[in-house]
Amino acid sequence: MDDHTKQLLLLGREHYQKREFDKAEPPLRLVLEKNDRLADVHDMLGVICHSRGNFAQAEHHFERALAINPNYTEAALNLAVTYNDRGKYDAARRIYGRIRAAPGGGAQGLDPFARGKIANMHAEVGQAYADAGLVREAITEFEKAVGLCPQFADLRTRLGTLLREINDLPRAREQYEAAVFARPTYAPARIQLGVTLLSLGDGDAAADQWRTVLEMDPENVRARMYLRIMASERGQP
Repeated sequence: MDDHTKQLLLLGREHYQKREFDKAEPPLRLVLEKNDRLADVHDMLGVICHSRGNFAQAEHHFERALAINPNYTEAALNLAVTYNDRGKYDAARRIYGRIRAAPGGGAQGLDPFARGKIANMHAEVGQAYADAGLVREAITEFEKAVGLCPQFADLRTRLGTLLREINDLPRAREQYEAAVFARPTYAPARIQLGVTLLSLGDGDAAADQWRTVLEMDPENVRARMYLRIMASERGQP
């Protein structure tokens, strides 16, 4: 690589690291004109294209990065996410499977950012299944997401709601309780935990959850409404 190309690469990386994508793209593309076999340049350009919603071009760059370096985990993750964005769910799962099967590629060996990215990918696929009415398939995807990021209260809450749809109330309760434990101030988890407790016949525990929500957020409409309904049913003012 000549000195001019090195300078272009350095400039492109500096702007990329600052998330100045409009400034990063021109020098990076000039670098590719000189040398098309730089996997990290393809990965950076893929991220830039993805950020603009140009998923087809992003897919091209990520695939090219992996063709150059099949062990490029970040490019593989980015490609899996892009496949998912384009509705290529089977292709996304194959890429994810390659990551997990690679030496040192177990999910627990991934850094937190990578785990979060994959977990959200599973959640998006799960939501697609749910939207299509395939609840059990959706549950499987959300279980994978929670397995990767058990501290994500929103993922546990969504999994709990899916479990409640198939009337598996005990497991739904477990997910909501775990979500509350992970993030005690996350009102949606407490709201849904209360609904599930009520369905299980424990109205007092349900009311406790909704009162806790009102202590955190006195204007929470759902908690207030549920408590009002319960009071009306019990003949209380």
